[in-house]
Amino acid sequence: MKKLALIAVTTTMLLTVGSCGNKNVQQQVENQQEDEVPANLGVPRDTTVYGICGGGTAMNTLQLITDIGDTLIVSTLNANEKGRCFGGYQVGDRMAVLMASKDTALQVINQSALLGDWVTPNPIDGTSEMGIRIKEGGVAESIDQPSLLYRSWKLFNGKLEIVAIREEANDEVETYLYDFVFLGPDSLVFKDTEDTYIYNRYRERKHRVNIELEDASAEEIKL
Repeated sequence: MKKLALIAVTTTMLLTVGSCGNKNVQQQVENQQEDEVPANLGVPRDTTVYGICGGGTAMNTLQLITDIGDTLIVSTLNANEKGRCFGGYQVGDRMAVLMASKDTALQVINQSALLGDWVTPNPIDGTSEMGIRIKEGGVAESIDQPSLLYRSWKLFNGKLEIVAIREEANDEVETYLYDFVFLGPDSLVFKDTEDTYIYNRYRERKHRVNIELEDASAEEIKL
């Protein structure tokens, strides 16, 4: 373990010293993987580049200010055409980008747009709603689902990973991995190998008050 730690520290020092201006995408991905292990162990790692949407963003171009301080100009044309740009992007939003090359996005996910309360009709009665609350810091909570308690969420290579505890299964911790289908201001759709899940952003319902007005009589009209 000490030898592996020494190798990791030495590699980081070499990357730091050898970089000038913008680092290439591969270096960014390697530097931001805190739990990275040697490739020969066969453990998958997250190759997503994370950052903030910058002011130089246009319709098919994303200016990404990465978590390590670099600024990338990334073409999103291919991702848009293939329907792999989820949530759009606005200046200041937190973004997660899978790169097809050093300046082309394969997939774009707006993490800021993903946050919030997402609900779907309860399949049992159809009158109530149930769902998931996605919060900053990787925290997830259940909405009116007492038997399924969401604990955490994260993005991993363009997929949504959710960890939950299912009480009816002896409090066993389960990990779910979903592919994004759609993400908009009011809609979230993702799927696994068997099902597609459709959610709407929670909106507090306003109670209507019905007031019945009696028809005026002929005498009242004359008055």
